[in-house]
Amino acid sequence: MQLPVDNRILEALAHTEMDLTPTVIARDIGYDRKYVNTRLGDLAAKGLVDRVERGWYAITDDGRAYLNGDLDASEITD
Repeated sequence: MQLPVDNRILEALAHTEMDLTPTVIARDIGYDRKYVNTRLGDLAAKGLVDRVERGWYAITDDGRAYLNGDLDASEITD
């Protein structure tokens, strides 16, 4: 099961179409940077975001499918 913050992170990444840092995402969605960074690690482990390079993240096709309702949270594994 995804947390509400996970949806906000995915939405921020999908909305911009750019690679973002945890700091930028945290500022955009109103959460602490360290917490966002932790959640990004979990989302990356589930294949919903890619760690493009150290400190930079992008949404994956699975992340977009999840946001669009085409991928059920129960289908996502670590």
